[in-house]
Amino acid sequence: MVGSRQIGRGGGGAASLIDAPGSRAAGPRVTTVGKSADVAPVDGWPPWRVAAARSPRKGADMTSVHDALLDIATPDGVADAYLAHPDDGTPHPGVLLYMDAYGLRPALKTMARRLAGHGYTVLVPNVMYRAGRAPVVALPDFIGPAERSEIFERLSPIMRALTPDRAMRDAGAYLDWLAASPLVADGPVGTTGYCMGGVLGIRTAAAYPDRIGAAASFHAGRLVTDAEDSPHRLVGRSTAELYFGHADHDHSMPADQIARLEQTLDADGVIYRSELYEGARHGYTQTDTAAYNSEADQRHWHNLLELFGRRL
Repeated sequence: MVGSRQIGRGGGGAASLIDAPGSRAAGPRVTTVGKSADVAPVDGWPPWRVAAARSPRKGADMTSVHDALLDIATPDGVADAYLAHPDDGTPHPGVLLYMDAYGLRPALKTMARRLAGHGYTVLVPNVMYRAGRAPVVALPDFIGPAERSEIFERLSPIMRALTPDRAMRDAGAYLDWLAASPLVADGPVGTTGYCMGGVLGIRTAAAYPDRIGAAASFHAGRLVTDAEDSPHRLVGRSTAELYFGHADHDHSMPADQIARLEQTLDADGVIYRSELYEGARHGYTQTDTAAYNSEADQRHWHNLLELFGRRL
């Protein structure tokens, strides 16, 4: 590893980050298209929001996105997937977007298109394809607490069947597809993952260190376990810069596990940033669930785009 840099855990705060068109947030409105906005930070703003006020959004003027459904051959079968990319006829850095447990659905497609609009070719595979094409279980338009329990009762055995070995075999096929695509520029690939996808992204960075340049993990659980192949035991194999956006009061990733993860990252000399999103629940980025938190989601987008802008 060329060098290491711990950026450390951010203090968070609940301030909104980048105003979406038509939205409003506390403090001055910041809308940046193609150039920096001259907006003075407000006392008490966390560093990430100050940076957002001073920095332009990469690809903010890239609004035309093309998308498609496709099939990817894997060692174990065929994975259905969704692809989104800028509709400009040129290759862009590749991103592997790992789904949460609910899977490939309209909300994730919207996220992929938004990311593609910032200048990336984004592949979203149905990682549970062995159980069928997406959606592998019926999903309502909005997932509340009652629906969540019922859905996870059906999803749990499917999730358990996706062993780390199977998932990493699949990851190789996804990366091979990106490498062969004329829509993807030469160079490192990024991963971003949510919930179980956050774990898969970190595993992928460790399994394919020569191919992953940046890996972001949002509201992931069980990054630290007693298993020999626990994700935290693998981070030293990665050469990517890693980002962790932890949910607050997340029983699947409590404070003691976050501390153990950071201790391991420090000991292994990994370049990373690990932050607690205060007041945000597990699943805070998912707009079609009761866990969604708009302010935390905007913070997630800023940190993700900042990471990819540096590394891809």
